Amino acid sequence: DYLPKPFHLAELSARIQSVIRRSRGGGKGGIALGNVTLDPESCRVEIDGKEVALLKKEFDILSYFMQRPRHVVDKAVLAEAVWGDHVDQSDNFHFVYSQVKNLRRKLEEAGASIEIKAVYGFGYKLID
Repeated sequence: DYLPKPFHLAELSARIQSVIRRSRGGGKGGIALGNVTLDPESCRVEIDGKEVALLKKEFDILSYFMQRPRHVVDKAVLAEAVWGDHVDQSDNFHFVYSQVKNLRRKLEEAGASIEIKAVYGFGYKLID
């Protein structure tokens, strides 16, 4: 894998995780937390065995949180991990709030046992 300079740590981390995942035998295993199963290879999310339709960014956000359950994630770190380099100079994170709000609504409507909670002054946290 090749990573041209300059690069961000989130990009490097994502590529390292990808190499580790591939070295363990590909994408056989998804991520399961509570009654939610996320399959990164097929970009599918199931809650109690029923597929839930998510937009690409919503899927990316959920994937990011499910890889870090119970960790507080700063909104700027989340924005860089999901949207990439073009958010560096942005001090307005309304796009993050909007996508997280929509994802939370979809998870709740589908009966997910996990929840993305706001942590005042810091960001968000996935709880089960």
